[in-house]
Amino acid sequence: MNLRQIKVLQISSYPPPRKGWGMRIYFLRKEMEKDGHICEVLNIGSSRLLEGRDFIPVFNGLDYCMKILKYRLRGFLIHMHLNGDSPKGFILTALALLISICTFRRAVITFHAGPVQIYFPQAKGPRLTLLYKYIFTIPRFIICNNEAVKKNIMSYGINPDKIIAIRPFSEQYLNFDKATLPERIEEFFESHHPVICSYVSFRPVFFVETIVFAVREIVKKFPRFGLIIMGCSRGSDEIRQLIAELGLTEHIVLVGDQDHDTFLSIMSRSKMYLRTHIKDGVCSSVLEALSLRVPVVACEDGHRPESVITYENENIEEMVEKIVYVLNNHEKIVQRLKLPDISDTTRDEIELLAKA
Repeated sequence: MNLRQIKVLQISSYPPPRKGWGMRIYFLRKEMEKDGHICEVLNIGSSRLLEGRDFIPVFNGLDYCMKILKYRLRGFLIHMHLNGDSPKGFILTALALLISICTFRRAVITFHAGPVQIYFPQAKGPRLTLLYKYIFTIPRFIICNNEAVKKNIMSYGINPDKIIAIRPFSEQYLNFDKATLPERIEEFFESHHPVICSYVSFRPVFFVETIVFAVREIVKKFPRFGLIIMGCSRGSDEIRQLIAELGLTEHIVLVGDQDHDTFLSIMSRSKMYLRTHIKDGVCSSVLEALSLRVPVVACEDGHRPESVITYENENIEEMVEKIVYVLNNHEKIVQRLKLPDISDTTRDEIELLAKA
């Protein structure tokens, strides 16, 4: 489908680090530019102060507003990204929507994550109802992850015709070149068996302490067991200390944030992928693992894809049981894996942005 050229300012977190919806924006931007569109990213994530990158840095609130105004006056459509976990995101979104409508064009927002978040739906954040009504009423379109989220947005009295469910995971996530792994990771693979991997941020919703205690039990059954933990290392000091105190330094390696090729190369060589985030819904990395025929053990959050083996959150005994089960029955489980149905959903999003 040939579309007229569009100019879009994405307001979102953006790599680095390469995680969350920042990766969706990265792939969306590449596809838009491939089609001849113009896409800029105003980075409001943890790397927002970095200059000289492929995004626009944000230094403070005034700078944020002035840059949105600048790009609106140059004819850019504002595409704001937020979820129901961050009050700061509500304020930034409200400002972006106000600037956009005052310059005579309604913005588009993408509301990320699942149907239940810290301040969403209404029952979780009743005092924010008026703010949500403003955020959901002003945009031309609202993009969300699935029909369950759409239904909860409609509960604020929002016209369902403007709410479009587009699955965030797209086939671009699976495009990678097999990477030569850093020396210490390669050595870890060679000296440990079996090796599994996980991706975490060192925040409470990932329950990293639970992982460490589970590894202590798994090592009793598999003396050469190894776990590679990927993800931004900020906030990891307490976990490193716990690993040392439990004598697990030889069994758990924290390798920090990795580029997409390295991330998938590590995953593809691992016997299993462990996912411990409790509110991540389907989760892109889970779909990546299944697509690579890597078994997944994950905490039950009500939205895990078929073939994922789940355990009750924070239940260390059950986590260990499920991991050991996968390792003992690996070949059989791989044969039974049902690959997820993956399509190019960036096409749907680009076509929607062209209508806004």
